[in-house]
Amino acid sequence: MALCALGAVVVVGLAALLVRHPGAIDILPGKPVAFPQIDRAALDPAQARIVDVLQAQYDAQPGGSHFSEGVEEPWCADFVSWVLNEAGQPLTNPNSGSWRIPGVYTLQEYYQAAGRFAEPDGYRPRTGDVVMYADGSPLGLHTNFVVAVDDNGITTVGGNEAGGIRVHTLDDAEMAGILGFGQLTA
Repeated sequence: MALCALGAVVVVGLAALLVRHPGAIDILPGKPVAFPQIDRAALDPAQARIVDVLQAQYDAQPGGSHFSEGVEEPWCADFVSWVLNEAGQPLTNPNSGSWRIPGVYTLQEYYQAAGRFAEPDGYRPRTGDVVMYADGSPLGLHTNFVVAVDDNGITTVGGNEAGGIRVHTLDDAEMAGILGFGQLTA
């Protein structure tokens, strides 16, 4: 009887997480951290603008529909598109021509067509690059930005992570399932 009650509590708890943040990633690998101190002087102007926009949105924490033109949907790719547009690096949706690309696989298609897609093996990402994760990855089908790289892994900022904009550090083992990187520049 006690085992059934414990099981019911676990099911109710998981259901509460899903109801609270539908479409959000609630369990992320890596550890959440504060927005990192980034030396903007060490970045090129495009990288610095992306980091500035990311930090402003991290501080403001607007809802997902802010980035998706009011559409209620999983918004990680909308966030990536919006940040790049605001930073003066707009994307072009290969299906609609819009600056907004609402899906991870369409982001991948865009970067491949532009000659700016890098396979994860052998590529060292840079600040401002977009990370794309496969459906079976620890993050699920997801995308976010690289803001820092060191010998142990990467620090990312992404939207639709636990219902908001979050910063995470991922070590090499936690980066399994990366589809590839969208390079800021080729």
